[in-house]
Amino acid sequence: MTDADQPNNTDRPATPDRAPTARAHPGPTRRVALLGNPNVGKTTLFNRLTGEQQKVSNFPGTTQHAPVATIQIDAPPGADAPTKQSATLIDLPGVYGLDLDAPESSLCRAVLDGKLAPEGLDPARPDALILVIDSTNLLRNLTLVAEAVRLRLPSAVVINQIDLARRRGIHADPSKLAEILGCPVLAVSAATGENTEYIPTLIAQATVPDRSPPPAGTDNRDALERWAEDTYAAVASAHASERAFVANDKLTDRLDRAFTHPLLGVGAFTVVMTALFWSIFKLAAYPMDWIDLLFAHLGGFVTSIIPEGPIQSLLADGVIAGIGGTVIFLPQICLLFFLISLLEGTGYLARAAFVIDRVMRPFGLSGHSFVPLLSSHACALPGIMAARAVPDRRDRLATILVAPFMSCTARIPVYVLLTGILFPGQPAKQAIAFTGCYVVGALAGLLSAMVARRTILPGKSAAMVLELPAYRRPDFVSALRTTLDRGLMFLKKAGTVILAISIVLWWLSAYPNAGTSPEATKLREQIMLIDSEDAATVERILAEADVIDARHAAQSSYLGRIGDTVQPVFAPLGYDRQLTIGVLASFAAREVFASTMAIQTAGTDDPDAEGVRESIASATRDDGSPLFTPATSWSLLLYYILAMQCLPTLVITAREAGNWRWAALQMIWMSGLAYVGALIVYQALRAAGHA
Repeated sequence: MTDADQPNNTDRPATPDRAPTARAHPGPTRRVALLGNPNVGKTTLFNRLTGEQQKVSNFPGTTQHAPVATIQIDAPPGADAPTKQSATLIDLPGVYGLDLDAPESSLCRAVLDGKLAPEGLDPARPDALILVIDSTNLLRNLTLVAEAVRLRLPSAVVINQIDLARRRGIHADPSKLAEILGCPVLAVSAATGENTEYIPTLIAQATVPDRSPPPAGTDNRDALERWAEDTYAAVASAHASERAFVANDKLTDRLDRAFTHPLLGVGAFTVVMTALFWSIFKLAAYPMDWIDLLFAHLGGFVTSIIPEGPIQSLLADGVIAGIGGTVIFLPQICLLFFLISLLEGTGYLARAAFVIDRVMRPFGLSGHSFVPLLSSHACALPGIMAARAVPDRRDRLATILVAPFMSCTARIPVYVLLTGILFPGQPAKQAIAFTGCYVVGALAGLLSAMVARRTILPGKSAAMVLELPAYRRPDFVSALRTTLDRGLMFLKKAGTVILAISIVLWWLSAYPNAGTSPEATKLREQIMLIDSEDAATVERILAEADVIDARHAAQSSYLGRIGDTVQPVFAPLGYDRQLTIGVLASFAAREVFASTMAIQTAGTDDPDAEGVRESIASATRDDGSPLFTPATSWSLLLYYILAMQCLPTLVITAREAGNWRWAALQMIWMSGLAYVGALIVYQALRAAGHA
């Protein structure tokens, strides 16, 4: 009889012959924790049980998130309660062991000991513990089970991915495992939904295991592993077909040999990551343009129904522009997390991290850091958020600190403007300089990571221990739910701060109201002397007067006054008052530099309008000398490659690193490096006669 012919005895929870009665929870809601190794399908199971009811919450003081949901379960045996009860389900981070020196392990220990709970819940020991294990890798999973059942919590075991095990010719008997552990066991497939309808009953039957592993001691780990091996041997089916397992695994072995090969693996990795980067860069452009157009129309609608004045300016230029500046990042963030979730679901991401690990090691980083750094080329915000996947705390902090060095899409308008000024009419040289910007930024980030890991974050990078999960079809529904969770988290936590920053910068640039400049007034008075039929001349004079008024308003604003005050600091870099204002305005977002320079030189905030780039390139200083000399342009280009000029990024850094001190350090290091680099470039070119 082959394994496929075996009768299905997994359709109900298997319980030991002498199962202790589960305790009845004194209140109406039980707290249930899901625990398991990475890649066992735990979160897929959570999503299957909860549907759209879950919410994402962080643990206080950490960046680890925990999906939480309320579901209906059966009442525990012997409980004086209705037949149905509500249960709060907590999806804990995947861990390889509770005793490991890893942040995820420490977090899980604290939750299971009742010392920590997700935001919104009071710390308390779980009323039940559901241990999710992979039916295709029982031996490794049972080591975590051995650690967990020693906690003496009411427990139950879910053997997941039985559909995959069945295809591989693997059969594990839930009844035997229930007998060995002394707690209920259920075999399910979270991906297909097989037997998941019995999990509410399984939770109700959770009981303190009456067959515990050996007690703690000096050889605790060895004892646990021996217990797990004995347990595995006892529950492994005598009908399991090892030949079928090997045959079905040949394709996996061939793919692994290719994907982890020093040359083929790097080639495959380059193709996959290029496609990922192109998708984020290209596909997100469409919804970003739609969002930009939507908020432009919304701002226009507000200005059409509200009389001109402070209220109109606040709503249109402050609130709406600030919300638009937040939401416009959302397509990149959502697309990033969706694609990463799909890659993770296929099993490829673990292979990619393994391949790139040897490249990152000399810089004090591991392969886990590459995806966050690559993602930062689209936007540093989702890149920093993706650093949550880096298991080692020091590696994770180093990754967060250097992620903004990667040239994001916000820098592109600046690169286009400056390379166009440096090489007018020479697209080949512009392309080379543009590519060089990305290379310089990446090198600066890697070298900064090396400095950080040898100074403020000392110690050897932890060995990259990771599982190579089975290849499987990605779960699109789970990826979409992850994307929704991360997108809402970004809007809720970062959006409010970004909006506040935008309003403050609007106020600094809008006040005090300078009114019409005397020069513009004289120009408008000339219209009275012009033939009324000469409409072209009238239009030209009015446009020129508007440009002068825009410059006057920019110079007279608080931001302009700050620029005048700060300008001596940037004078050694070749920046005058106008460039200093542009640099300061860029702290809202780097792309603001182009529009700020357009306002000061052409009287419009659209740098892509006809003739505006030419006006910027030919602009002059107050003394009549050229504004963008070769030395000044190269200085500005290097400054924007290296500088931290994105306050939203600092907000995310503080949240993800857990402290504003890391954001301050990031700001000081990047700004200082940019200043010194721009200073060297400017002074060297001046000395070479390229001022």
